[in-house]
Amino acid sequence: MARERGVEVSAGGVVVRPGPAGPQVALAEQRDRNTGLRTVRLPKGKPEPGESLEETALREVREEVGVTARILAALPCVEYRYLDARRGRRVRKRVHFFLMRHQDGDLAPGDGEMDHTYWCPLPEALARLSFDTEREVVAAARDALEAPGGTRL
Repeated sequence: MARERGVEVSAGGVVVRPGPAGPQVALAEQRDRNTGLRTVRLPKGKPEPGESLEETALREVREEVGVTARILAALPCVEYRYLDARRGRRVRKRVHFFLMRHQDGDLAPGDGEMDHTYWCPLPEALARLSFDTEREVVAAARDALEAPGGTRL
């Protein structure tokens, strides 16, 4: 399911754990392959053949930040366009995100895509993330966690 009629599809996670001052989010830093700029982002990636979006999100979290997690809820998906410098074209991308609870493992760059991983207090994560779309997803995760009768860690 890597494509939806002209759209590149990915899936990823907002991995949270309880922290001393409230929820913490798993963040990763990498150098953007198109711009060379250092970015702070959420783990995500493309589905492998036959893989569901949920399976993709869990695998990408495990591969990119080194932890296992459990899906708590679906979050809004985001769409954006980016320039694929290798192919010299603009790509429309849709990313399906899931709110996840950390289950096991220590954060560590796993597959070589990320340079650095760390836990960040949720409010601070909103300021650190490099992309507006990912800030929107983390804000939706915060809202789900704070809603009366909502998702619980």
